[in-house]
Amino acid sequence: MYRQLAGAPQLPHGGSSIPDIARSGQLDALIALERIGTRLRFSRNQEIYGQGESGGFWYKVISGTVRISKLRTDGRRHIAEFCFSGDGFGLESGAERSFSAEAVEDVTVMRYPRVATERLSEEHPAVARLMRDMTLKSLAAAQGRLMILARMTATERVASFLLEMSERNDDEKHVELPMCRCDIGDYLGITIETVCRVLSDLRRRGVIEVSPHSITLLDHFALEAIGED
Repeated sequence: MYRQLAGAPQLPHGGSSIPDIARSGQLDALIALERIGTRLRFSRNQEIYGQGESGGFWYKVISGTVRISKLRTDGRRHIAEFCFSGDGFGLESGAERSFSAEAVEDVTVMRYPRVATERLSEEHPAVARLMRDMTLKSLAAAQGRLMILARMTATERVASFLLEMSERNDDEKHVELPMCRCDIGDYLGITIETVCRVLSDLRRRGVIEVSPHSITLLDHFALEAIGED
């Protein structure tokens, strides 16, 4: 989802200065959002909000990792998204939550009231633009995941996932994986056994090195070729 949505003001890419941000209204918008936010902490596997609960708040990850998931009627779990530092989540259109959110590891989040955010969006065009961008990025990410689940083999799914995590971590070689293999399987729509088998196969082929909570990409080009097949 949308990264650097709110929080301590930061310089955007391209070398823009603080006065540039102030003139655009973005700095005021970020400050206004922080004023209505509440900082919360959750421990590993603790629920942030549950499926079916009222959707009166949305959130931004300050540190740690959050999983967004849905429990199906047959008992199977589908993980729709992993959210990392700077990501926003929980801004659903319905009155009730369609998904739940849980801490993958110890996390700190900011919680924002939806009504107050909507009021700020009306008062600050920059806030409205930030919320619009968050929605568009969420839609693009959902479309990408749909393609993975609909058209890719298990090996292609795992390769695409590792490339996605590499991009999210801003590190082309070392990928931190705070989530367990079961989480990865529920995200990719495959079993935990398949996840482990594909990782082992990629390791034997010299494409990656595997550790319990991290992956080293030894051959980035080979992984890209697999993910794009």
